[in-house]
Amino acid sequence: MKKKLVLTKKKLSPELLMLANSFTHRMEMSNPEYRITAVYEDDKLADLFLTPVNQESILGNIYIGKVTNIVKNLNAAFIQFSGNGEQGYYPMEQLKHPLFTKKIGKKPLCIGDELLVQIEKEAMKTKDPYLTTNLNFTGNYLVLTTENLRTGVSKKLDKETGTRIKKLIEANKREEYGVIVRTNAKNAADYDILQELKDLEQEFIHLKETSIHKTCFSLLYCQEHGILKTLQDLDMDSLAEIVTDDASVFKEITAYYKGNINFKGNLRLYEDDMLPLHKLYNLEGELRDALRERVWLKSGAYLIIQPTEALTVIDVNSGKNIAKKSSGENFKKINLEAAKEIARQLRLRNISGICIVDFINMKSKEDEEELMHTFRMELKKDPVATQLIDITKLGLVELTRKKVKKTLREQIYFQKSIDES
Repeated sequence: MKKKLVLTKKKLSPELLMLANSFTHRMEMSNPEYRITAVYEDDKLADLFLTPVNQESILGNIYIGKVTNIVKNLNAAFIQFSGNGEQGYYPMEQLKHPLFTKKIGKKPLCIGDELLVQIEKEAMKTKDPYLTTNLNFTGNYLVLTTENLRTGVSKKLDKETGTRIKKLIEANKREEYGVIVRTNAKNAADYDILQELKDLEQEFIHLKETSIHKTCFSLLYCQEHGILKTLQDLDMDSLAEIVTDDASVFKEITAYYKGNINFKGNLRLYEDDMLPLHKLYNLEGELRDALRERVWLKSGAYLIIQPTEALTVIDVNSGKNIAKKSSGENFKKINLEAAKEIARQLRLRNISGICIVDFINMKSKEDEEELMHTFRMELKKDPVATQLIDITKLGLVELTRKKVKKTLREQIYFQKSIDES
């Protein structure tokens, strides 16, 4: 599978802003310039991310936090991590080897304790950011972890390569931290892997030693964000081309590859003023489609995707499909097509949490099994952990997708909404 990365920035049309904020009637609009990152797989759009140019994500940042409340019935703590009062949710069952800068009492965690926390999930809707004390330091080939002390290997690596690199890591790492071997390590030289291990180890030790001298709410570590984070998370072997019309981003990527990875694909600065990059790839049209409830399939059938506060509901409808085949065979074809498109839409819209899919009912058990197998294989292509549960007695398919970043709709926002009088 060959991937292409398209990077640009622009302001969005009023129509797109209204689609993203359709729950309001009248608004005081704030329309910043957005950085748009589009990932194509075999020339089909797979991922789409938007970030306001002047707004950086706090995902992955490490702070000195202060425990402000412990809720026993939730088995959770609320920890303030910034001087302006921002706090995050911390599940107590995670507590293993936290790094304290100030300890109040003898209990594992007390109100007033100060400790190192990392933003594991962004704030979503009414929920606070999700915090962890298992600090992660991410490189191109490895991730160093502070509470999970084992050596893990990406499931996408073949067994022989994974075992070899795991032995290499375990022979050279300290016992006070763990390591996860990433997919990008598969073709890396042992020297480069060990050099990165040394760099990550030094970064962790330096942070650990200097944090005790820092004040509460200090930002200790800022993870790569924006385009560099996207590059870090991509499988380099499958990345065939990067295209951008932003000269500063082009320079940033050039410097990144020069100092880090031997990128074998094509890096190109797009400079055609007659046809802007966003129009060449119809990014506004793709965004518009990804914000609408209805998704048409080639067969004439369609999906209805409706997010709610608790879960996302996806309904498969035969629509304009009037094939002359027997209903059983036709419904199977529609469901298989829908399964592939649903897996794509989950990524494209960055839908997370619980999802319920209502496929068209099929009487054949063999057809159901084929559908579930196809759906499972498509979901495995998703870089975000997605678990297909089962078909309920009512014929509904359950699945969950890990919550990490905001949904596509939540990435487009207004600063202030005003109800219509």
